[in-house]
Amino acid sequence: MPNLGGDLRTMPLPDILQWIESGRKTGTLRVRRRSIEKRIVFSEGRIHSSSSNDPRESLGQFLVRDGRVSEEQLFKGLLRQESEKRLLGSILVTDGVLSEDELKVTLQSKAQETIYDTFLWPEGHFEFHEGELPYDVLVHLDLEIREVVFEGVRRVDDWNRMRAVFPSNRVVLRRLETAQTPDDPIERQALDLVAAGKSMAEIGLELRRSEYETAVIFFELKARDLIAIERTLDEPSSQDPVGAVNELLTLAYTRLQERRYDAAERAYHDVLALDRLNQNAKKGLLALAEALARDRATRNIPLDGVPRLNKDLAALTRENLDPQEGFVLSRVNGEWDVRSILKLCPLPEEDVMLIFSRLLDRGVIKLK
Repeated sequence: MPNLGGDLRTMPLPDILQWIESGRKTGTLRVRRRSIEKRIVFSEGRIHSSSSNDPRESLGQFLVRDGRVSEEQLFKGLLRQESEKRLLGSILVTDGVLSEDELKVTLQSKAQETIYDTFLWPEGHFEFHEGELPYDVLVHLDLEIREVVFEGVRRVDDWNRMRAVFPSNRVVLRRLETAQTPDDPIERQALDLVAAGKSMAEIGLELRRSEYETAVIFFELKARDLIAIERTLDEPSSQDPVGAVNELLTLAYTRLQERRYDAAERAYHDVLALDRLNQNAKKGLLALAEALARDRATRNIPLDGVPRLNKDLAALTRENLDPQEGFVLSRVNGEWDVRSILKLCPLPEEDVMLIFSRLLDRGVIKLK
């Protein structure tokens, strides 16, 4: 049983951390929001380590994001990890792909970003288990809680300012004609993706950056007059609560019929955030669970199958692909099999398999 638990809306994360610090607690704080769970480990009131089941926060994704390994090197390392049952970091260091110092820096950055991202959660559930310590900690942080709280609160303030400029990650930007090419390689890559017509959500996936980190990049580019907002992709209106609920229910039903289950789930949960007793949303979540069960039972996508594009570029532009579908489709090169692409995508395996299933059903791809 947890020693302390509750809702983040009732007891915000800074208050929880200060309670742990003042009591010099040792144990594990579990913070959960929908399917994402993060764990922050403390030793005598100091942060000892952190971990997350969010695939975007895996070591491999951070290494690719920071340019320390390529997707090919990551793929080979993951294959060896399966066969040799060794830690990915150890394999990459042994192979000379990266140094021990580079690995340590990345692990520390990954652990800290896992914590800071939690400050931006608008909701969630927490439990503190005193005395619970993991046995498989890869890197020890030894951070003062007050420093982490200070940085986390600063990020919340930054986030609110950036949200005033970019109210949604579904914003599509354009590069201004007078814009000079920046020196920073990440900014150059971001501008190239802007020129390709991608939304901020799609660009965040390509850059393997969190929503906050992506917003930081574009907030700076806009401040330097390198970009402008082109448009915002359609989202349900939240001005009228009743109208918002009806729009969200319609959106959820449409996404469910399209087998975009992750988007349908988000819409149903958004309804319950506005009206926690809404029976249509509760029934929709039951229908979603049944649809997922049917999909798992009937899906037949061979892991060694090689996906190939089945439509030309003109036809693809009419498909209205969401950011996740676009990201997975960008990895379809006619050479990598499904198993390879699963290892390289910063998305849950089940989500990627569902995306492949949808793309097959819609004739966007075919399997060799």
